[in-house]
Amino acid sequence: MKVLIATSTTDFDPSEVALPWEILSKAGIDVRFATDTGTMGAADEHMLKGDYFGFLAKLLVARQDAQDAYANMLKDKSFQNPISYSAINVDDFDGLILPGGHAKGIKVYLESETLQSRIVDFFAADKVVGAVCHGVVAAARAIDPETGKSVLFGRKTTALLRRQELIAYNMTKQLMDDYFLTYPITVEEEVRAVLADPADFLTGKNPILRDSMNKLKRGFTVRDGNYISARWPGDIYNFSLGLLDFLRADT
Repeated sequence: MKVLIATSTTDFDPSEVALPWEILSKAGIDVRFATDTGTMGAADEHMLKGDYFGFLAKLLVARQDAQDAYANMLKDKSFQNPISYSAINVDDFDGLILPGGHAKGIKVYLESETLQSRIVDFFAADKVVGAVCHGVVAAARAIDPETGKSVLFGRKTTALLRRQELIAYNMTKQLMDDYFLTYPITVEEEVRAVLADPADFLTGKNPILRDSMNKLKRGFTVRDGNYISARWPGDIYNFSLGLLDFLRADT
């Protein structure tokens, strides 16, 4: 079974890429990668080092488990040799993962019409699709040419919450400007706008503590058909295990 993680060449969130890679790989899933350039990517250094985060560092920086997973992923042959978005063939994969990131390098990923077209293909083929944080924006912008609507139209989803995004932005803007606000409109606002009903966006409980294998109740995901979404790295274990459940159910 083969799953594709699509992301940008720079500035992706390390937790949202490395932990799904680790969990799925350990379960025997063949995880491949795609970047906008078709060359090996690199995570957002701020999320690895926590510089300029101040007292928010403990909440925002990648935890040690994600740091360790990222270090191991850097040695992975598939990670070192990604394909380009244009080379993605939906028939080659059983699922697609759309992770997030918020630094400006992620924009090329979020704005790629080529990737958006491939996302439409995965939804049309009823393949497993998972999106987390800003990755939900990539799905929201994927317009099905047959309907003229987003692939998320008629589905329930979650994503990075408006309050999460604005708290991080307001607390760090003096030192980091708009680092935590990728676009003038928040992720939640953009995603809600493409849904059949704004109420199809589900927020879950307050995202304060991060989940883990031993504390899964802290996380939150939304499942709709073969689509699963999550809000932030604090949901990533629930997200990854949910993807694994979907993939195993399809075998």
